[in-house]
Amino acid sequence: MGKARRQSFLSGAMILTATIAVTKVIGALYKIPLGNLLDSEGMAHFYAAYNVYRLLLTLSTAGLPLALSRMVSEAEALGQENQKHRIFHVALSLFLALGALSSAAMFLLSGPLSALLHDTLAQAAVQALAPAVLFVCLMAPIRGFTQGQGNMKPTAASEIIESLSKAVIGFFLAWWLLRQGYPRHIAAAGAIGGVTVATALALLALLLYLLGRRGRRPSADVPQGRRAILRRLLRIGVPITAGACGMSLITLLDTSLVLGTLQGSGCTQAEATALYGEYTYALNLFTLPAAFIAPMTISLIPAISADRARHDTDAARRHTAAAFRFTALLALPLGAGLSVLSRPLMDLLYPDIPQTAAAAAGHLTVLGVASICVCVMALTNGLLQANGREDVPLWTLLIGGLTKIISNYLLVGNPAISIRGADWSTLLCYGLIAALNLIAVARTVPEKPGYLSVLLRPLAATAVMAVAARPLFGLLSRGLSPRPAAAVTVVLCAAVYAALALALGAVRREDLVSLPKGDKIADFLHIR
Repeated sequence: MGKARRQSFLSGAMILTATIAVTKVIGALYKIPLGNLLDSEGMAHFYAAYNVYRLLLTLSTAGLPLALSRMVSEAEALGQENQKHRIFHVALSLFLALGALSSAAMFLLSGPLSALLHDTLAQAAVQALAPAVLFVCLMAPIRGFTQGQGNMKPTAASEIIESLSKAVIGFFLAWWLLRQGYPRHIAAAGAIGGVTVATALALLALLLYLLGRRGRRPSADVPQGRRAILRRLLRIGVPITAGACGMSLITLLDTSLVLGTLQGSGCTQAEATALYGEYTYALNLFTLPAAFIAPMTISLIPAISADRARHDTDAARRHTAAAFRFTALLALPLGAGLSVLSRPLMDLLYPDIPQTAAAAAGHLTVLGVASICVCVMALTNGLLQANGREDVPLWTLLIGGLTKIISNYLLVGNPAISIRGADWSTLLCYGLIAALNLIAVARTVPEKPGYLSVLLRPLAATAVMAVAARPLFGLLSRGLSPRPAAAVTVVLCAAVYAALALALGAVRREDLVSLPKGDKIADFLHIR
């Protein structure tokens, strides 16, 4: 596998961010009509299966690819070509075993898993999704290997292939099954079966990429033994995996606890499923901001690992500060926009189910704020992991998870609050984790930036945008119908925020110049 040209830290992050933008558009073109097609009942079955898949997938792939990219990046920085390839081969064998075990467990235990989630009708969807775990496990080491070399393009291309295939195949299967007269839980299984097919196609694309780059640069380095590499891979990856599994476990527990608590407070299974289904519509948008921050952590870990291997503290400081600025610039306006424009956004996206959209908007008002906390958590997790403190995110996540379990029980179990308690428990959970992580970064990372200097300008721009958003929508609604008014409001709010961020100096030239044609972009925007 020959060497691809290494991209800069922010350039790699921007490639992945652009990919996320494309995949989110594709995902919206898939999930929005799918939601209108399946309604809240079918989507509840869809997400019950997907949450099981996400937990097993996280268990198999969350920490180890990051550990792989970190180890490959260190070997790359030191010119150890043979070490780099041995790391990849050891990781590939490990991922194959993990993927096979996880897929088998998901398929064979589909009945008990569905019962555990209080949604027995989700069993067919769980079974349809089981093979996808193996396919993604095989993709993970290939992505980690290329990311460790600073090349984000293979990851980006495979994610677009996966997203596009999932949208086309999944929606067609759900539509066809409903047209043939099958019930909604079977249609949900068809929709989620598109994920399995899509992951297989993305894996095929990555394998073809590797086959085209089988060459290796000459190198005299003597690689470590396989056992030593495996031990280090596990030592780095297991704490990261445990922390990431905690996030998926929180989501899975959220599903089980909310449905179980609702049924325990007097709702039937169908009523509880419908209420939780409305909540999942808001969760679709709640996860959006963090999806744009994930590329930052993927690019940050190998970059800082390479800096540490070269003992380049100045580069580590620049990378850390740039990551904080990038996160603040994206997370603050996205989260605030979701919160203040929750009702127009839901009406825009789900016109065929207005009652469900109205209920979901109430959830999104709180979850929009919570999404900012998730972004801070994701960034600080990556920063702590890149600096060798993989244990800290695990402990903070455990504390947040306990907070969510207790608050879910107290709030959702109160009939006066009911399903709305899930919103507040989510905010409490991730707000606490973000706060604890920021304290840990301040105490353990020597190259940390000043929080106030990073947050103040994006926060000021976000505050102005948020205050103006609702009056702007009200004004536009006088001359336009609600859906066009909502779309125009989003565009205008984005423009207002961008103008304010530039005027306040929240965007720095030093960050832009690391991007392709960054000098020209900075000159065009008059950033000095």
